[in-house]
Formats: sequence, C-alpha cells, structure tokens
Amino acid sequence: MSSEILAGPASPTDPEQPRDAAPPPTLVIVGAGPRGTGLLERIAANAPELYGDSGLDIHLVDPYPPGAGRIWREEQSPLLWMNSQAQDVTMFTDETVAMAGPVRPGPTLHEWADIDGRVFSDRRRLGAYLNWVYEDTLAALPPGIRVQYHVGRALRVGGPREGRQQVWLEGRDQPLPADLVVLTLGHLDAELDREQSELAAYARANGLVHLPPDFTADSDLSALRPGEPVLVRGFGLAFVDLMVLLTEGRGGRYEEDGEGELVYRPSGREPVLYVGSRRGVPYHSKIGYDWTGERPPLPRFFGPGEVDALLARPDGFDFRRDVWPLVEKELGFAHYHRLFTVHPERTRGAWTDFEEKYVAASRVEREALVASTVPDPADRLDLGVLDRPLEGVRYPSYEALQEGLRGYIRDDLTRRHDPSYSPDLAVFLGLLSVYGQLVRLGDIGPWWHGFFSYLASGPPGPRLHQMLALSRAGILDFLGADVTVTAADGVFRASGVSVPGASVEARALVEARLPEPTLERARDTLLRELYNDGAGVTSEGLLAVDPGDGRLLDRDGRPHPRRFALGPHTEARGSGAFTRPRTGGPAFRQNDATARAVLTFLGALDARGPDAESGEDRAAEHHADRAVERRDERREERAVERRGGRGADRVAERGVDPVAEPAVEPVIEPVVDHDTAA
Repeated sequence: MSSEILAGPASPTDPEQPRDAAPPPTLVIVGAGPRGTGLLERIAANAPELYGDSGLDIHLVDPYPPGAGRIWREEQSPLLWMNSQAQDVTMFTDETVAMAGPVRPGPTLHEWADIDGRVFSDRRRLGAYLNWVYEDTLAALPPGIRVQYHVGRALRVGGPREGRQQVWLEGRDQPLPADLVVLTLGHLDAELDREQSELAAYARANGLVHLPPDFTADSDLSALRPGEPVLVRGFGLAFVDLMVLLTEGRGGRYEEDGEGELVYRPSGREPVLYVGSRRGVPYHSKIGYDWTGERPPLPRFFGPGEVDALLARPDGFDFRRDVWPLVEKELGFAHYHRLFTVHPERTRGAWTDFEEKYVAASRVEREALVASTVPDPADRLDLGVLDRPLEGVRYPSYEALQEGLRGYIRDDLTRRHDPSYSPDLAVFLGLLSVYGQLVRLGDIGPWWHGFFSYLASGPPGPRLHQMLALSRAGILDFLGADVTVTAADGVFRASGVSVPGASVEARALVEARLPEPTLERARDTLLRELYNDGAGVTSEGLLAVDPGDGRLLDRDGRPHPRRFALGPHTEARGSGAFTRPRTGGPAFRQNDATARAVLTFLGALDARGPDAESGEDRAAEHHADRAVERRDERREERAVERRGGRGADRVAERGVDPVAEPAVEPVIEPVVDHDTAA
C-alpha cells in the first residue's frame, strides 16, 4: 500500500490558476532519505535563479520517513551510535563547495541539537536532525513548487526517451506521470549470491540459523540463543551493531573496575560470538585528538592533473597498477611531512632534504630513504602492514590468538589517542584528499572503499574498549584472518590461517556486512527493471551515470535525457550524503549539478503551448546527443588543459556547468556507518 501526504508551501489546487491552464511540469524523486533531501535542498536553493515563479509539482517516493530514510530513521535502538562526531555532520553547503548554485547555510548536527560536538550521537538524534532538514527545505521552496510525499515503493520507471516518463508505485493502479525522474535510492536489500544461497539451503535442511548480509538494525536476532556459539563473518561497523544489540541490547552492562578498566556484566541472555574476517581485526579506532599546527600541503602527488591524465588514457586505467602508486606516495608524503616538521627529534636530517629526495624517488628508493632517515619502525608508514596486520602471523594456540588480538586492539587504542603519533592524523588528511580526487574517476572497485573505511572510518574508541571487555568476559572470541566457513556434518565450521588446524563449530552463522549494491542481485524491482530496459552497468554491477549531472547512461554510453541517479547504487557511490562542514563535500556538488540540470530542463518546457510536447522532445534528444559527444570531448579537453589550454571555456561554450569538474577538488570525509566488507 502507498499513502500520499501533501507538503510544501502550495495547496493542492491553486485558486489563482485558470481552469483551462496546463498543469505544471512534474518531477518524481524516488528515495527521500539524506540524498533525496539533499537534492531537494539544492532545488530550493537554485529555483529562484533558474526557475523563477513557475509552478512545479515534485513527487517524493519512499516507504521510510523523509529526511532520515531507512538507515537513520528514529525508530531504532538508542544503543546504536554514529561513527562520526556530532560536529562532523552537516547537510548544508558553505563556500568551500565548488558549485554553481548559491550557498544556503545551516547548522551542523551538534549545533542543531545543542550538544557537545565531540559526542558520538545515537542514530535516532541524527534521524531527527535529517527530518528537520527536510522540513526546513520544504519551507524554503518558492511558492510555485509543491511537494507530494508518497509513502511506499516505486516498482518501475517506463516511458520513451523522447517523452514523459511513468513511475509505477506499490498499491497504486495508475503510474505517476513525470517529465523527469531522479533516483536517490539509499542502501538496498539484495538477493543471495551463490555461496549465501548454498549456506541458507543447508541451514534450512539441517535446522541451523543463517543470517545473510543485511542491515543489522533490521535483522531478526531472536534465533541467536543465549549461551550458544554464533559464527560471525565481518569485523566492520555492521559487526559492532551486532555486538551491541546482542549484549547491551539483551540487558548486559559495562562497569569500570578500580583501575579504570571496563568490565562487562552479562545478563545471561547473550550468545557467544566467534568473529573473523579477511583481515581478522576490527576497523581502526577513530582518532581521539585534534589537529594542531601546519597541515600538509595536499594534494601533492595525486591532484587534479594526475586525475586528468588518468581519465585521458585511451585504454583506461587499472586502480592497483595506475592509481594506487600515486595514492601511496601521497599518503607517505602527508605522514613524513608531519613527522619531520613536528617531531624532528625522531628523524635524521632536515625535511627539505628528505622532501627533495622523496619527490624524485621510486617506491624502492623511498623505502631505502625512509629506512635511513626514520630510525624507529613505529614512525614509518607501511600501508601493507596497516591493511593486513595479521599477514604471516601465526599463533600456537587458540588462547594465544585471543591474547594477541586483545594486545593489538589495546595498542591501536593507545596509538590512536596519543598526539605524539600525529602523523597518523596526517595520513587521515591524506586519505580525505585522495578520496576527493577519486570521486572524478567514477567506480574504482570495492577494494579502495573497504581500505578507506577500515583505516579512516572505524568505530569510536569506546566501542573497542567494549570489545576488549567482552573478550575478557568470554562473550566474544576472535577467529583470526582469512576466515572461511564450510557446512558439513550438520553444523557450520569456521577456520582461519592465524591458528593452523584450528576450527570452531556452531549452529548459527551471521554475515555481518551490508548487501552489495549491484543491479544483478538487487531485490528492488525498480533497479532490475531499469537493467532490463537497457540501463548501463559498470564492471562492479553499479548503475552507469554521467559524472557531470548524474544522468543514467544506456549500454552504448548515451545519457537518458529524462532519468537521473545519485547514491550508492551508482558508479558515483563514493560520496556520502552528508559530510564534515567546510570540507566541500562532493555529494553537495553532485546534488547541485543535478538540481541545476533538472531545473534548467523543466524550465525550458513550454507546457502551455500547442507544440510543447514536440519542443521538449527536441530539447531532450539534443541533450542526449550532446552528452554522447561530451564523452569523446572530455579526453581532448583534459589533454588541452594539461598543455595549458582552456578546456573549461569550451565546456562553458557548450552549455555544461564547468563546476561539475572543478579545477581543485576539496577534501572530504564521507560519513560511513556501515561496511560492505571487512
């Protein structure tokens, strides 16, 4: 069933409008969570310039509350936190966002809620903030724009490329007509892959419990019984949610002993969790101190010029071969700039000498340079060890593994809260700079997103202290690295490489990670129908979109003139829907570019003229044809720019917003509260 709620400054029928007047253009936005709300905010900000006082009907479609959506809705456990501090969350633009539209300032989460900015807020408070942003945006819309909210799901989008679209909704016989459709879907459910299907079938046949990848807050955990072992694959933020709901969520509590160490007091209703993953360790703790002093001058080795060169390659690029060496050098530069300039007593030589040699050095030469100038290995940046800390590490017994992992977590907590190791924070800034540049490359595969989340977007420190307390209490055991699960003899069996020959059996298995956002396995019929209708798909199974304005691409690379998409199901998934203030979040820039494209197209429709339909058809087809040409022109422009040409001028001449590809990409930190892999 779907229900409809009218919202906004206009009434359903305008008494001033003549009875024979043609209806205003119609925009349908599917998905009203943070991304859909962000797009609506940009429409409100840009409408006075691009749309004037003309009428516009906007239909928002979502089964979950507007603003918050599914993930951040207020109806969830108060025990679940964000993994970002309240001061680091905003839905509003500022002058650091490289966009053509106007800035519409607003409060951060901590300013709106009047709380300590360093608090890791519970998700319900963020949901309330997002709902307020939605209501604030409605109030900011010009009088001629009205919004109708449909509580339900969109099932299918149809219609010819040359004309109006139709959006079919759950529980509604007739489709919504739309001049344009924008998909701002969030994280979606997925069908099981082959391995998951086999495990689920085995569980059904043998009376076992198998919980596939899902949103932990929505999972039914009642089948995980007190005292019984539960195998868990995944050590990221979805696991942290699971840990919280099965311990504090079942009545357990934490206390401090006389020495300030956290102790867990069980309720007796907890299962025993055995957790492992590819890395075998939890995500790194959030850094617990603030930056002081000079920031590293970033970008240095991976900036707009390097991205232009990668995009200009006629045969494309490979991330690990072509991009990662630049990223690695950039992160090393940030690390050693901080070490040499703030902690010179721990180095040999001056920063200027080191920098000169570092710039010209190959990877092997950089390793030798660091070894000769940085005496303590703890001060050296080794991204391979950071990524796989248990690589090659073997423990003689299962008990030794537990103590080893507790020591690893304690060391991580100590280091991430000690400003004497501030080069770690410099690497974090380097990661943000790199992330901002990578947005322009589109879909670069899952490895980078997992690495970034593991290193830069892990849980708050208190969650790792809780993990240690649960381990000491016997509620949580570690399985180590490269964990595999088999199903035989009526049980699930987990084993890893950290303790050769050891394994753990259980009658329950939880996959603690999000479903992959691929079209191939999307449970959402809307995405599957788009695929069947010819939508383009990347090698990773994501919707292919035009990076300039988010228009959907077909399998020949042609942008659809009337369909747009933003969010994690697209190749531009790297940008979070909200971000830190004053860091120029690319999602805000993407929202602005899409909003301006939408308003420009709709504003050009002469819906009241006798030839309106043919006129809009010609405009739509012209845009599609020019967009196809734009793919080939981009490479030439970037080559001209690198030779000192004015590619941006050519972009402006053909009527495309040059801000869509800024000369300097600001750094961001996406707010990531769930992991896709651990």
